[in-house]
Amino acid sequence: MRCPFCSDENSKVLESRNGANGKSIRRRRECVACKNRFTTYETIEHSPVIVIKKDSRREEFNREKLKKGLITATEKRNISIETIDSIVLDIELEFASRINSEVKTDEIGQVIMDKLKKLDKVAYVRFASVYKEFNDLESFKEEIEKLSKNNTL
Repeated sequence: MRCPFCSDENSKVLESRNGANGKSIRRRRECVACKNRFTTYETIEHSPVIVIKKDSRREEFNREKLKKGLITATEKRNISIETIDSIVLDIELEFASRINSEVKTDEIGQVIMDKLKKLDKVAYVRFASVYKEFNDLESFKEEIEKLSKNNTL
């Protein structure tokens, strides 16, 4: 494992524990050369998940895209990066464990929205505004009214 700070190949494991979902191992490491610390996750490698885009293009699932979207949706909310990493890993494992390794972007978006709705309503609305392509204030209002009617706000 190369250090993300200095690229040295020598690091030592300071701590290992099960990930939040029990399907991964979280390791805290320290670079022998520069002494910076970083976290790695060890998971079972599954066959690649192929994402079917809205325009029918296919591309390999990219966990960093998913993480970036979640970070944007949860910006300035009290949600830790560990929580975001856990959500990303849960989603990745959910789709990787399927027999059919192809998944539509609609399915991914819906799973993300379900998780965000339980976690943080503001992050949910932020993500939904992009995912559902809200074009006006009325669309926002309708989504918030749906949340209110379900007594989830």
